[in-house]
Amino acid sequence: MGAAVIGARGPRAAARWLPLIAIAIAAGCEKSAEIAPADAPPAAAVAPNPDDPPTAQWPVVQALREDVAAPRHPSDGGGRAWLDRDESSEAVVAGGTGRFELVYEVGPLGIATGGVIFLQVSPFWGWSTPQVEDPRAPGFTTIETSSDDIELDARTLDQQLLGMVVTGRPLIEGDSVRLVYGAGDYGAVVDRFAEKNSRFWFAVDGDGDGVRAFLPDSPGVDVAPRPPAQLVVSVPTTARPGEEVPVHLALLDEQGSTGDRGRAEVRFDDLPPGISIESPVAIEPEDLGRKTVTARVTGQGVIRLRASAGEGLVAESNPLVVTADGPQVLWGDVHGHSAFSDGTGTPEDYFLYARDVAGLDVVALTDHDHWGILSLDSHPGLWNEIRDTVRRFNDPGRFVTLLGYEWTSWIHGHRHVLYFEDDGDVISSLPEPTDSPIELWKALEGKPALTFAHHSAGGPIATNWAIPPDPHFEPITEVASVHGSSEAMDSPLPIYRPVPGNFVRDALDRGYRFGFIGSGDSHDGHPGLATLASPSGGGLAAILSEERTREGVLEAFRARRVYATNGPRILLRTALGTHRMGSVVSVPDGGSITDELFVRVVAPVPLERVDLIRSGEVVDSVDTEGLDDVTLQRVVEALTPGEYLYVRAVQMDGGAAWSSPIYFE
Repeated sequence: MGAAVIGARGPRAAARWLPLIAIAIAAGCEKSAEIAPADAPPAAAVAPNPDDPPTAQWPVVQALREDVAAPRHPSDGGGRAWLDRDESSEAVVAGGTGRFELVYEVGPLGIATGGVIFLQVSPFWGWSTPQVEDPRAPGFTTIETSSDDIELDARTLDQQLLGMVVTGRPLIEGDSVRLVYGAGDYGAVVDRFAEKNSRFWFAVDGDGDGVRAFLPDSPGVDVAPRPPAQLVVSVPTTARPGEEVPVHLALLDEQGSTGDRGRAEVRFDDLPPGISIESPVAIEPEDLGRKTVTARVTGQGVIRLRASAGEGLVAESNPLVVTADGPQVLWGDVHGHSAFSDGTGTPEDYFLYARDVAGLDVVALTDHDHWGILSLDSHPGLWNEIRDTVRRFNDPGRFVTLLGYEWTSWIHGHRHVLYFEDDGDVISSLPEPTDSPIELWKALEGKPALTFAHHSAGGPIATNWAIPPDPHFEPITEVASVHGSSEAMDSPLPIYRPVPGNFVRDALDRGYRFGFIGSGDSHDGHPGLATLASPSGGGLAAILSEERTREGVLEAFRARRVYATNGPRILLRTALGTHRMGSVVSVPDGGSITDELFVRVVAPVPLERVDLIRSGEVVDSVDTEGLDDVTLQRVVEALTPGEYLYVRAVQMDGGAAWSSPIYFE
């Protein structure tokens, strides 16, 4: 091997350094990077439209469009890279440290003097930034070349990003660079979430013009979970007497990751009457820390299972309400991300977690159309893999998977698109012909699809409510996720960077009609359980459908027979007389309606209050005195056309549920 490359040395090397800047842009709780030469002309100025929301980010859109339009030299993205690691190496453990030997080999077209080789460690979830200055700090990286006459100038460019500029002779086919990432005293800190194939991304700017391309087959490493630190027990929220129900058991590490290969025994403690289940349950290494067993329920009432595993791991399930009456509640998480955009893990592991760990009924993976290292709209192989995985996991009657993606507009706000059949296209938000919601809805015409605005009140970008949502494609909106609540400023755990007047309640006051759902918007590979690693909560969709099928879910969405939570599996029943949540009630001409509102709430933990929201105001708030099972009846008087009514139940820990509104016309 050639001499070690530590970084710029002396004025000659510094003078030949190709200046680069990283345009780092927040994507929710995550971060991604695009690279452009510092001496390149600035992005073309775009005059903001006065109708744009205040959070519109035109510079981001311009940077992304220019990157797509920039011509790639044939040598950009050339070569191959691999991880030099044998089977005897110690396991890479989430949140631990490691030492990784990476080799990049130059391709047939070489790399010109002034060209750049990039190492982009996954920019999410805490990997150390590779650096060449301090061997006593995490992420120290040594660099050696295959020949003594190769000269590289290596520098950290941004978080998790290392650049190596060719300062001597051009590199030719077969030249190689060996990097030891984590070579110093403290190694390199690893992703805090377990995942398969966490990538060490290599990119190459072969001609040195400031435009790079990634190696799509960049090497990766599997990250194992830490030892189990929590037990999670999930059961359905509703069941009929005599029915068999699944009980999902999961031993998870402290960040909620699954995959433990140990043995364990789960015991159900003080089994309540009305349910029979085998105990103990053996979890074997091949179960990877998760197992689903069957229980039978009899009689009627509320059942809460208490379980323990080993020493100190105890859990109580969400409440299971056994009754012959009332609609079935399906739990869904229809918004989340994998490493195919700016999240963690593979699509397959995403659906496995949703089904076998979180015990969801309905799930969608919604990676971004154009955000992350590789984008769905320009790498059809990624979309094909997602589509094939969705098709393979869909199991009508047991587990419903929906094909989806996130339409990531940095002007009008983010929406996720769900298809209710096996096929569908990625309609990108980046090209001008489909960069507005109206154009998106037009492109979806004739397809069984819905769109959902999310983090609409603030967060990374607010929704442009000046564009009325299409009632056919957007009968539902997401009011809670890891970003917080977009329902109203007075809601528990409100969204960060809120825009006054842009909450969902403000949109209702404009006359828009929505059903309410929550969903995780998780990026940690934990659909259905985003709350385990998120201090701002998460989100779930409660879907009132007797059919666990795509058709049944679509029908419930269109009828607004849904409600939202910010993570907990709360049973919420509401009705005004005979009118269910989501209904539109006709008021007699010149008259009004007075009727009795029924509310039932069964929560996992004690409740603080139940609020009644009428046409923009909290008109009643009932102190529930720390009960976890509450039934209320209130007469609501003189409801007139244009009004709406919904219920918000709030737990003492900030967990909450929101009924879909009832509308009056």
